[in-house]
Amino acid sequence: MTGDLQALLDVLAPDVVFVSDGGGLRQAALRPVAGAAKVLGYMAGSLVKAGGTFTGEPTTVNGNPGLILRLDGVVDGVLALRVENTRVTGLYYVRNPEKLTRVESTTSLTSR
Repeated sequence: MTGDLQALLDVLAPDVVFVSDGGGLRQAALRPVAGAAKVLGYMAGSLVKAGGTFTGEPTTVNGNPGLILRLDGVVDGVLALRVENTRVTGLYYVRNPEKLTRVESTTSLTSR
């Protein structure tokens, strides 16, 4: 988000893996991308191709840290992170709009 690619590289584990899901409806990596430099290159290239302005809103995804990513204010996807020993070892980016229908809704938790 800040354009500081070195800061991103510093938090990625050397063997980090990036997996994405576009569901055939949005562009996504066809295979997992492995290795910090390759993941960084893929992500930077994807941002350039997308054009516009990306923003991220911190969230929790299945109990793990994540980001709701928006392109020009519209939800583009949800990025979930797996963190081990203070380094990001896995990035999971869901762009499939069919899986994002409830991203902006709130679910109240109640006790029974």
